[in-house]
Amino acid sequence: MTHHPSDPGLVPSPAPPALSLPRRDMRYAARGPFPPPAAVTGPQTQPAPELAQRYELLKCLGVPTTASEDFDELARSMAAQAGFLYGFVNLFLEEQTFVGLHQPPADSGYVIVGRTMSRDHGWCPEVMARKKALPLHDVHASPRFSGNHVVDAVGIRSYFGAPLIHDSGTVLGTVCVIDPEKRPLSEARRLRDIVINASTQVMDHIVRTPVR
Repeated sequence: MTHHPSDPGLVPSPAPPALSLPRRDMRYAARGPFPPPAAVTGPQTQPAPELAQRYELLKCLGVPTTASEDFDELARSMAAQAGFLYGFVNLFLEEQTFVGLHQPPADSGYVIVGRTMSRDHGWCPEVMARKKALPLHDVHASPRFSGNHVVDAVGIRSYFGAPLIHDSGTVLGTVCVIDPEKRPLSEARRLRDIVINASTQVMDHIVRTPVR
């Protein structure tokens, strides 16, 4: 099992090169292309015993810590149901590791992300800490969540995430969807339920089916 994902961080894929920020929200365009890997840094605060326990459980379950066709499909299905551009199945390892990823096509003009991101960026660390879903129909509606590297770099306005919790109580990671457009508050419950159901599907798949 590989314990050190090879991607350096949440950065544009080497091919194609870094793209401008999302076309649907050009207020962010003046900030330029996605920042280089050096900008994606921060304190790594996850307790080592918790990380070791997570790795051991993933090994026992036979879950790969690299990209998976099955998880990519689950991420795609979740994003499609929510109507979001991006969907993730995210394992919390040394970095957030997107074993499942759905995003716009490379020629769409939207930011293309890699398979890893620092553990302290985005909103999934909050989902891990609280061990329950986090619905953010508009990330700027809450000062606590508006100041975020992902908001600034990718221009994200809405986030919905839920934890991946094993029956043993170990939190393996999260599932989430993000989008450069905010959503009406009236849709928050439906979107929250979509990611909660997706987290259940991912855990059922992990426990019952060998992952490709």
